[in-house]
Amino acid sequence: MRKFLFRLLAVIILLGILGFIGFAYVGDLSPERVEHSVPVPIDDK
Repeated sequence: MRKFLFRLLAVIILLGILGFIGFAYVGDLSPERVEHSVPVPIDDK
């Protein structure tokens, strides 16, 4: 039973490490910042 728990813990830790490495490579998927200029009409009354 202890071997099973140790293997399970080792697999969970390994998957966590692999997930962290994968996130480090593709985690920054934010879109490029582009400046938008939109004219806004102002009514003076």
